[in-house]
Amino acid sequence: MILLSSIIETFETEFLERYQDSLLPSHRQALAAMKHCRTSHSPVMLAQCDDCESQRFVPHSCGHRSCPHCQQHESQQWLERQLQKQVPAEYFLLTFTLPNELRALAWQQQRTLYDLLIRCSWETVKAFTQNDPQLQGNAGAITVLHTHSRRLDYHPHVHLVMPAAAIDPNKRLWRTKKGQDRHRTGYLFNHQALAIVFRGKLLEAITLAGLALPDRYPQKWVVDVKSVGRGDQALVYLGRYLYKGVIQEKDIIACRDGQVTFRYRDSKTRQRRTRTLPGAQFLWLILRHVLPKGFRRARNFGFLHPNSKRLIRLLQVLLGVNPNQALAWLRKRPGLKCRCCGGDMRIVKTQMPPSSIRLAMSTG
Repeated sequence: MILLSSIIETFETEFLERYQDSLLPSHRQALAAMKHCRTSHSPVMLAQCDDCESQRFVPHSCGHRSCPHCQQHESQQWLERQLQKQVPAEYFLLTFTLPNELRALAWQQQRTLYDLLIRCSWETVKAFTQNDPQLQGNAGAITVLHTHSRRLDYHPHVHLVMPAAAIDPNKRLWRTKKGQDRHRTGYLFNHQALAIVFRGKLLEAITLAGLALPDRYPQKWVVDVKSVGRGDQALVYLGRYLYKGVIQEKDIIACRDGQVTFRYRDSKTRQRRTRTLPGAQFLWLILRHVLPKGFRRARNFGFLHPNSKRLIRLLQVLLGVNPNQALAWLRKRPGLKCRCCGGDMRIVKTQMPPSSIRLAMSTG
């Protein structure tokens, strides 16, 4: 497996010379963090075995949310929180895509445009849920912003996972949506109608934010809607890119002659493909998806908001849903095992300088 830190080490100088005028502070911070993640230059932790008391040094991860090494535990915790909110309804995955003509504006005004993209996606499904004859109530949704395509090009879009259900706060009713006839199952809302409303809301929001729209942008926008059953797998897919960057190191398959090759799955054919780029360009492809500092990529709305925990629990009790069943198949975070006896190890000291290892070896 080719480590991203080694690619940064090889191409960093060329990358900084070529892209220095395009880099934001968040890009430089991510580059510095990932360069030293779990390397000989990173701080270390001291682990001790509970059985044989042998000790071992473990390098610290950098903790950056764009690093493919890090945040596995955080991703797991996020997924667990979402699965604990599952309700008895068919789930749908909706994807709201920003047209190509607006991507330059999004890049220049990332914090504003990303926020508007998320909020307008939610406002669109919220309005459709309130006006739907079968639902007529308040919706709930989980949204995750992605800025990349499978080829890692700049492609801002919002994934929204929502149950086909609503709560009527006035009549205190729980409603779910069924197929309109026996031949039409797995239907939530018309994707073309969603796209029209989403377009109007986002263009209006951009104008109200005081930003200038481009001279030309398309009349037809793209919104995709598909059924995802109970929603488990859709949440796993979203959680995969939530904290661990846009590429897994196992998909970096070559680094030679100044070129980096990675593989991806084509979204249309579902076939595996490869892409080869100069090393500096590959780093730019990765770093341009680093979000502004403090920006929340994942958000919950409506009755799936964190403030609605008691309401969700009440629904689960009344409707006979056991949230623990959804968590049963999740793999637990593997513990640190002793190399001598195979026992469990615990961390006894953290944030030690790398020189601690050399000092321990010299005195040992």
